[in-house]
Amino acid sequence: MRKKIVAGNWKMNLNKLDAVELFKSLESSVYPPDIEVIIAPPSIYLDSFSNASNLKIASQDVSQNSNGAYTGEFSSEMLFSINLRFAIVGHSERRVFHNESDEMIFNKVKSLLNNGLTPIFCCGESLDDRNNGIQFDVVNSQLSNILNNLSSSDFEKIIIAYEPVWAIGTGLTAEPSDAQAMHSHIRNTIANKFTTKTSEQISILYGGSCKPANSKELFSMKDIDGGLIGGASLDSNSFLAIVNSF
Repeated sequence: MRKKIVAGNWKMNLNKLDAVELFKSLESSVYPPDIEVIIAPPSIYLDSFSNASNLKIASQDVSQNSNGAYTGEFSSEMLFSINLRFAIVGHSERRVFHNESDEMIFNKVKSLLNNGLTPIFCCGESLDDRNNGIQFDVVNSQLSNILNNLSSSDFEKIIIAYEPVWAIGTGLTAEPSDAQAMHSHIRNTIANKFTTKTSEQISILYGGSCKPANSKELFSMKDIDGGLIGGASLDSNSFLAIVNSF
């Protein structure tokens, strides 16, 4: 069956001293045995934390290219070589601020899978999309490349993170029933493309102002398997409270 996962995306936060302090606090904590705990520090710290034993470490991004003259980027092979096994792709901030297309994001997914890493694939609608009632169509479009161009065995290696764009960093959060409706839609879409068995293998995380005050209710929903946590992952007490919300 699918895993329960809590992943912390630190984004571009924390100097080295503060990052090490937070890492040590989380690495030394005790977690429920059935919860997979992942953190995604800024890339400059990845090599320092990659030998963690109590946490899984993820990159916040990866290049779609395997090597070459791509200044400032790093490849899936490089991530694998420092003992990383996870990377976030398609985060709404990458889509919006770096103009990443669905094709580019799919190329990143392929590169990660080809090099033995697990993509944490982000999808989600804007507030205008939701107000216009097209949130399911938008998410279907974002999922289309991985649904139509991967085998079921490769698809089962992916973690999906649903992140309503309007709830990221705004303090707004999708109502648990609304989040569940989208998670259920995603799972049913996977089942229709592949099989129910495949859809039940996929962990689908909620991302969008998930915090200790609402994580328990969100995680109690049938198709929500955990969270991709932003701001609350920068405080060890808040992050640990979320991990223990199941």
